[in-house]
Amino acid sequence: VTRNSRPNIVLLMADDLGVGDLCCYDNNTVSTPNIDRLASEGVRLTQHLAAASVGTPSRAAFLTGRYPIRSGMASPFNLNRALTWLGGSGGLPTNETTFAKVLQHRGYRTGLIGKWHQGLSCASRDDHCYHPLNHGFDYFYGLPFGLISDCQTSKTPELHRWLRVKLWISTAALSLVPLLLLIPKFTRWFSVPWKVIVTFALLAFLFFLSWYSSYGFTRRWNCVLMRNHEIIQQPMREDRVASLMLKEALAFIDRYKRSPFLLFVSFLHVHTPLITKDKFVGHSKYGLYGDNVEEMDWMVGKILETLDRERLANHTLVYFTSDNGGRLEVQEGEVQLGGFNGVYKGGKGMGGWEGGIRVPGIFRWPTVLEAGKVIDEPTSLMDIYPTLSYIGGGILPQDRVIDGRNLMPLLEGRVSHSEHEFLFHYCGVYLHTARWHQKDCATVWKVHFVTPKFSPDGAGACYGSGMCSCSGDVTYHDPPLLFDISRDPSEARLLNPDNEALFDLVVKKIEAAIKEHRRTLTPVPQQFSVFNTIWKPWLQPCCGTFPFCGCNKEDDILSTAW
Repeated sequence: VTRNSRPNIVLLMADDLGVGDLCCYDNNTVSTPNIDRLASEGVRLTQHLAAASVGTPSRAAFLTGRYPIRSGMASPFNLNRALTWLGGSGGLPTNETTFAKVLQHRGYRTGLIGKWHQGLSCASRDDHCYHPLNHGFDYFYGLPFGLISDCQTSKTPELHRWLRVKLWISTAALSLVPLLLLIPKFTRWFSVPWKVIVTFALLAFLFFLSWYSSYGFTRRWNCVLMRNHEIIQQPMREDRVASLMLKEALAFIDRYKRSPFLLFVSFLHVHTPLITKDKFVGHSKYGLYGDNVEEMDWMVGKILETLDRERLANHTLVYFTSDNGGRLEVQEGEVQLGGFNGVYKGGKGMGGWEGGIRVPGIFRWPTVLEAGKVIDEPTSLMDIYPTLSYIGGGILPQDRVIDGRNLMPLLEGRVSHSEHEFLFHYCGVYLHTARWHQKDCATVWKVHFVTPKFSPDGAGACYGSGMCSCSGDVTYHDPPLLFDISRDPSEARLLNPDNEALFDLVVKKIEAAIKEHRRTLTPVPQQFSVFNTIWKPWLQPCCGTFPFCGCNKEDDILSTAW
């Protein structure tokens, strides 16, 4: 196989998987033979970094090869760090070019199976301006939003849980006003006009309606399964969706095995509520979370098996990663329901701490990439865009900054040093951390200007609020915190001018790079503005007549041969 005969491309992305959740990344309690096989037959990256520590911005960066702040896909608010409503009006702008669009122009058949979470409509219910089919995918089957605990009726709601508690309390308080006004009226202390009592009662009712119309029906509004532009299930049958996705992924490979194809399988695993088939429950030593990881590994195995059976393996580049690190704050009693981030500090949602952004990165392309190779150089999920463009013979857009770098020279061993001299780690729109990979040696310095405040004090995560803040409840460091990540990956040994002679030089060098980086940023519409993130009834995808939305067309589909 020469590099010029364009390979098929299969991209596998887990949701919230920790870098320490796989055997090939030193976990000995969970069994992941299929992902381990990918690593042993391909190249494993040990310093592979997401461009954000939460899903929507990280995925936007992955798709476009650009920092999320450049596309307006970074949030200025702590409450809405990822898209929160399918009926919102924010999403990946239509003038952004995804790798799917680049490869589509080169004759690839492109498909997305699974989670999208990059928005759906802009101005009307069915305009689908942010839909995958508008961003370079020929075929879409999956969740335009994603999986959250609200999708399972038996689970505690995940979306804005604390806000909902406050809204219930406020509603109760407002409802008390008209009731209290009835007391003086009936005891005849003084006369309160009925008009006043009714007005207060109406206000309390309208307030309740204003928030309950969205939060009261989260499962129906957000947990929707689609094929292309059509809603298949609303709300989706969450216990069946993984099987349907796998069936669709295998059918896509079968359908386009004779032409070069790009298949992006965006798993719902291992996001809460950890929906797992019975045959995997109790399978692992790591509780339901481990069971869910093992089920995902089995699904990866089925995809690899199909590539082998169709004799496509040698001519297919397979890539495996996660959108961000494991989430530490999800627990049920004492049981941890989130991922394990290995030796790395922190997790999902924490701006620059390594545990939230260091993710698995595995590339397998037999006959082109050396089996069993391990690369410790800093690489980014943003590198996938220029790498795929190069492999597929595409041309990178010249009218915008592409932050990713083509990884092929590094993966093939033609160079040994990553092209990334500096990488910037944002938390929403706020730059928290930066890393400098010295050109002349292997040292990687990391500087934190802002870090989240863990709660309770002394904890290793934000258990109090459920997710760390990007602004407000944070600590600003002047001088900044400095670590040598190449020698101290767990960020345990703080460097200062007394124990590190290069302290001032490193900090100055990184501050100059940040200044330079900021010069390349241009103002763009904020996709996470308050207006964009609120739920809008007129944008809510609906199967049926709004607000009576609901359908299950999946049974008809199962009888249709694809």
